[in-house]
Amino acid sequence: MIPNDTPTVTRRSVLKTTAAAGAAAATGAAFSGSALAQDADLQSWFEGVSNYDGVVDKTGQSEVTVEVGVEANNGPYGFGPAAIRVDPGTTVTWEWVEGSHNVAAEDGSFESELTNETGFTFTQTFQEEGVTRYACTPHKTMGMKGAVVVGDVDVGASSSSGSSEDSGSSSQQVDFEGWFEGVENFDGVVDKTGNSEVTVEVGTDANGGPYGFGPAAIRVDPGTTVTFEWVNGTHNVVAEDGSYESELTNESGFTFTQTYDSEGISKYYCNPHRTMGMKGAVVVGSGGSASNSSGGGGGGLTNSDIGVLAFAGALVGGLLSPFALRAKKSSSSPSNRR
Repeated sequence: MIPNDTPTVTRRSVLKTTAAAGAAAATGAAFSGSALAQDADLQSWFEGVSNYDGVVDKTGQSEVTVEVGVEANNGPYGFGPAAIRVDPGTTVTWEWVEGSHNVAAEDGSFESELTNETGFTFTQTFQEEGVTRYACTPHKTMGMKGAVVVGDVDVGASSSSGSSEDSGSSSQQVDFEGWFEGVENFDGVVDKTGNSEVTVEVGTDANGGPYGFGPAAIRVDPGTTVTFEWVNGTHNVVAEDGSYESELTNESGFTFTQTYDSEGISKYYCNPHRTMGMKGAVVVGSGGSASNSSGGGGGGLTNSDIGVLAFAGALVGGLLSPFALRAKKSSSSPSNRR
């Protein structure tokens, strides 16, 4: 039976509700603007772009640098970072590091020349809130795309502040135990699995100068050879566990290679600039525990294991206690005494 106080839906109430919803939608559209709504699907723009790990927060800075020609999309075909968020009025400088590229806005608002000059720069100041997509014209179909998000715009995509250690492009999250705390260019673990050889740049623009590894953290398959290639500055590559160390050099184009055979996490740094945040990591396979670079499982009990065992012990004890009490009474009864 239906209660008598059940609300009755009338044509007038439906019309009123529909009108209110329409007014709210119109108001929202007026404030957001068609351009922002059009760019709300930023995730689709970066479909298939190997080095897109979310929108890197660069707010609070009046000038931001994006590298052109970073290792991505099976060659020097990436912008680094691929997507950034800045404040209105920020000037973005694109700096060429490798390859022949240009920077062309999808909406035609700006376009640089096509050049392969290392160190060449192109600048653009973004005054209005919104989203600007751009690409390298010759390599757009290969995934060489970027975006600048200006202001507090919801782009419908993941964001990265550059400090969260369990973010990343890989579905497997990694606990680096504070290793990347304060490392400006850490944007998560970049998935490089499926490649027998991977390149990491040494001296990318980060941490207040050419003090970064790019990418800062990668995931590779066991047996992968990683080549560290110098692009700017005087640096070396030193494993945290002492298993390898390159020479200290400022030779642009110098390379140092290391093959990672066993699963685990190898943390490394540049010795002169470690305190400035020049750190990196190679996650091999599943990675295992961050504190166990060999990737072994370990035989110790965790706090969770101990808790489970304690609960099981209490449960078994509770189940057996009536039987123990009955046995005690039985043994103390007169019929059992001799």
